[in-house]
Amino acid sequence: MKIAGLQKVSTIDYPGEICCVIFLWGCNFRCGFCYNPDLVIKDSEGGFSEGRVLEFLKKRSGKLDGVCITGGEPLMSLDFDFVRKIKDMGFKIKVDSNGSFPEKLREMVEGKLVDYIAMDVKGAKEDYEKIAGVSVDVGKIEEAIRIVDDFGGEFRTTVVPGLHDGEKLKKMGKWMGEVCGGKPKRIFLQGFKGGKGMIDPSFVSKDEVLEEELIRLKDGLKDLFGEVGVRV
Repeated sequence: MKIAGLQKVSTIDYPGEICCVIFLWGCNFRCGFCYNPDLVIKDSEGGFSEGRVLEFLKKRSGKLDGVCITGGEPLMSLDFDFVRKIKDMGFKIKVDSNGSFPEKLREMVEGKLVDYIAMDVKGAKEDYEKIAGVSVDVGKIEEAIRIVDDFGGEFRTTVVPGLHDGEKLKKMGKWMGEVCGGKPKRIFLQGFKGGKGMIDPSFVSKDEVLEEELIRLKDGLKDLFGEVGVRV
């Protein structure tokens, strides 16, 4: 496990909780619109060892509610012993995942190592590999969808110009409903934001997706999910 960075405090990454965010290196997807997050703590300040992060958390006991573990794809390398140490301090754990490691998601759920799961669903089944930029075992994605929905977690989709529109999102919602055997509980739409350092530089020139467009797309999904929200 290699820790890429630590955001000391966040009020938006863990719904209803004040948290810090741990970024892990590496991802098995190559979504063209992905970019690396800005890191709050820099290498010059002493690196990102597990011990240093745990020392930081000890000092934040009673001040933070939880820890969001994200990436990249954190389940590529996440050390569950590290997670247990954080849980033993009394923090809630949120994990962000692309759903390609359902066996690890299940292990975390069954081991009571996670309190909240947010899974990125890239798009409709037939568009998955195009959006992810790599070959994808969609069967694993479907297994993860069932695990997350049964657990009561959330799904989220980043709406990107040229990759998503109302009809494609409806196809995605219908597919997810078939996988879950009924309406998935909740999904959030978030808009594409431009920026430097994206995997595919052609996305830098694309228009950002604003709240007005997300609300319009949300209305087209309201019959396919228990709850549809928008994040800007």
